[in-house]
Amino acid sequence: MSIRVLPSNLVDQIAAGEVIERPASALKELVENSLDAGASRVEVDLEAGGTRLIRVSDDGVGINVEQLPLALTRHATSKIMSLEDLERVATLGFRGEALPSMASVSRLKLSSRAADAQQGWSIESDGGDLHAAKPAPQPRGTTVELRDLFFNVPARRKFLRTERTELSHADSAVRNLALARFDVEWRLRHNQREVMHLPRAGTREHREARLGEICGEAFLEHARFFERDIEGIRFWGWLADPSFSRSQTDMQYTFVNGRFVRDKVLRHAMRLGYQDVMFQARQPAYVVYLELDPRRVDANAHPAKLEIRFRDSRLVHDFVFRTVEAALAAGLGGESSQAQRPPARAETLALQSRTQQHRLLLPVAKASAAQLREAAPLYEQLHARPAGSVREERAPPLGYALAQLAGIYILAENDDGLVIVDMHAAHERVTYERLKQSLSETRMAAQPLLVPLSLKVSQAEADCVDNWHEELAKLGLELVRRGPDEIQVIASPSLLDNVDVESLLRDVLSDLVNDQDAHRLTATIDELLATMACHGALRANRNLTLAEMNALLREMETTERSDQCNHGRPTWTKITVADLDRLFLRGQ
Repeated sequence: MSIRVLPSNLVDQIAAGEVIERPASALKELVENSLDAGASRVEVDLEAGGTRLIRVSDDGVGINVEQLPLALTRHATSKIMSLEDLERVATLGFRGEALPSMASVSRLKLSSRAADAQQGWSIESDGGDLHAAKPAPQPRGTTVELRDLFFNVPARRKFLRTERTELSHADSAVRNLALARFDVEWRLRHNQREVMHLPRAGTREHREARLGEICGEAFLEHARFFERDIEGIRFWGWLADPSFSRSQTDMQYTFVNGRFVRDKVLRHAMRLGYQDVMFQARQPAYVVYLELDPRRVDANAHPAKLEIRFRDSRLVHDFVFRTVEAALAAGLGGESSQAQRPPARAETLALQSRTQQHRLLLPVAKASAAQLREAAPLYEQLHARPAGSVREERAPPLGYALAQLAGIYILAENDDGLVIVDMHAAHERVTYERLKQSLSETRMAAQPLLVPLSLKVSQAEADCVDNWHEELAKLGLELVRRGPDEIQVIASPSLLDNVDVESLLRDVLSDLVNDQDAHRLTATIDELLATMACHGALRANRNLTLAEMNALLREMETTERSDQCNHGRPTWTKITVADLDRLFLRGQ
């Protein structure tokens, strides 16, 4: 066959195949145009899940009548004019392909009225055949009607699903955009029935109300707000507690400069931030926003612009990971307790009282009456208040111990009510964090191999040995490069004497080649420390004195991530006085 130029209508239909996968894809493109036009109100009407009708109305700046035909012309846009504009594009759309592509596979009507126009105008396209513009009743802004999507491409129409499924995808697209733009009022109707109405959300309280509407009140109850701004990068949003984990990634929303994206770098960094407080098989829930200079982001990496590229992915990855890790590590008072923590001692699993006057060895044998009497004065001195006295200061977050239940739980009282602590899970977290801190303060002990292990690797992996030599040595992995594609293992971490060193090393080098950190090695070490902490933690049916219980509570309050054990289970819960009043029908 000879080479020839394709007809413009066929070119548009090919472009539509890249951008318009289903009605939700077309809806996303239309709404993004409305947002780029400065809309503060967006209304969406659907029929038959969007296959019969998609109508998007906004109150943006509108389009002048002489530019209406250009709006349906391929590669015509008002958003970029030069390569420099493309490198720092801040709008959601910029290619000028969406409208002509949709017009080629549907019956499209574009109505608009500019701010200074006396009346509105409309232009229609039937499968790509453009008609002349004519006057039309239209308030300030733009309305786009898309009817009979894929009516002239039967093969594409066969791939559409049921009305319910297509509506679900369209609803998700609108919700994603509503989470991206709190300053816009949103209204969604399907078959003339209102599905969603979200007023503008200018304050944090109103934003969280919208968050509850979209993600559910359960997410909002378990979510904590965070914010960090450093070196021109701002990262903020809501992180759900590890106890609110999911089996799927259905509640993971990542936004970059107001654009909803599915970026591997961000998702890996988020997952890494949760790794110490969640089961491996579970997925975290979050709604997070990353804002940075548009020149540091390439939004032109995917036809639907769902994937992006960062100019410095390593910097972004580490910033996001460290921010999430710090937010989840915040103490019970809401701030990171790293500075308040006492010096860690990995060689003992002993808990010490806050005054360092008395060492409390845990676990302990069943306490005798004499031991209880001996510990009582210390408890009164350090933690308790005299009977009948009025306490002027607030109780600690986890309160004061009252008793032990079933040899498993510690019952304590704080200003809000009753606190119940799982003593094994709590002690396991405290011990684990102590072990980690002790190792972070010193170089990891290395165990020399009797016979150095020689490995053949790729040249890129061998280069990583040179580039990361010092970092790997701090983790106890001593490597020497013997040639372009050969390395030799001289020593391995002493804690990992039963681990397959070759398999671990190949995984670590693979991570480094793929522009990641040496997290594989540290994760393996952390798993071992977690096992050590689990075996050394308090066991069930160990009776504790009141002083020992209070020492554990105080230690939890100054330990990072003390809300969850190493496996992601909660370590404590609270029953307020109001909850107890409802339980016993007080005041009813």
